[in-house]
Amino acid sequence: MTKPLSALRLIALFLPALLLAALAPPLRAAETYKVEATWALGGDGGWDYLAVDPAAHILYITRGNRVMVVDLQTGKLAAEIPGFEGIHGVALDAVGKYGYVSDGRANMVRVFDRGTRRVVASIPVDKGPDAIVFEPVHQYVLSLNGHGNDASVIDAATNKLIATIPLPGRPEFAQADGKGAVFVNIEDKSELVRIDAAALKVTATWPLAPCDGPSGLAIDPAHRRTFSVCDAKTMVVADIDSGKIVATPAIGDGPDAAGFDAQRGLAFSSNGQSGTLTILHQDSPDKYSLVATVPTKRGARTMALDPSTGKVYLVTADFGPRPAPTPANPRPWPTILPGTFSVIVVGK
Repeated sequence: MTKPLSALRLIALFLPALLLAALAPPLRAAETYKVEATWALGGDGGWDYLAVDPAAHILYITRGNRVMVVDLQTGKLAAEIPGFEGIHGVALDAVGKYGYVSDGRANMVRVFDRGTRRVVASIPVDKGPDAIVFEPVHQYVLSLNGHGNDASVIDAATNKLIATIPLPGRPEFAQADGKGAVFVNIEDKSELVRIDAAALKVTATWPLAPCDGPSGLAIDPAHRRTFSVCDAKTMVVADIDSGKIVATPAIGDGPDAAGFDAQRGLAFSSNGQSGTLTILHQDSPDKYSLVATVPTKRGARTMALDPSTGKVYLVTADFGPRPAPTPANPRPWPTILPGTFSVIVVGK
């Protein structure tokens, strides 16, 4: 008569298979994430943040004095929206009508019609508007003003400024949680703040140590987590109800933007200095494992995620010599070679 297997023998028999199964998803993902395409767009000038409109299959790219409108189905430039002085970010409303652009050099938020692709309003804000975010519960647009150390709040129903909220330092990127709160990285203090959109004030300030110089910010609203990308090749994951730091996974050098794909449970960091895209898997809300480090290109520091496809879009160009430092510009950017600006598409 065959003796039944003991519990210990069963564990010994199946443990290797279980371990392999647990490791399989990250390994498969690491083998398949790659640069799928590079779209040569050309055009002069620097760039900053990007935004994807998944429903319209459009990528918006800020290029100093204009917004480039790229068709995601063809990889071609569909249009350019002029009328800006020195722009940084794009926020999109929830109904597909307007886009909001932070024009840092003009101290304005410019509003463009997404159908006609024309600027329809200019709203004065405080000094140095940089990051910009749409808050869907109250239908507000928040401009984070890097030289004013505050946030300008615009009512999207009227396109009028309704409040200016003081912040404890220089704001960088921001994200809304879909429940009436907006979270902001404070770069010079290495802090995360929570803004209550109903009360129009800061209701919490939390340290992000060991983060230094947080820039890009992503959010997982379902699990109440934010992802701040920082100097020293670190991403800091925070619980946005308590402010507790729950994880500090390693990323690449020189990050400036972050993303979170809720459908696939992936966090991203675009690293301009190392020319890589770090992809992390959310094993649990407090644990993250490396899926892949995808080589992109030096200078590809900003990114946008299309949640409908899981594709990530980054932009960069080829660079020439770095100009000599001056008192007005002690750390000048290298020269951008004309006609080399391109979009890098990362996917499976």
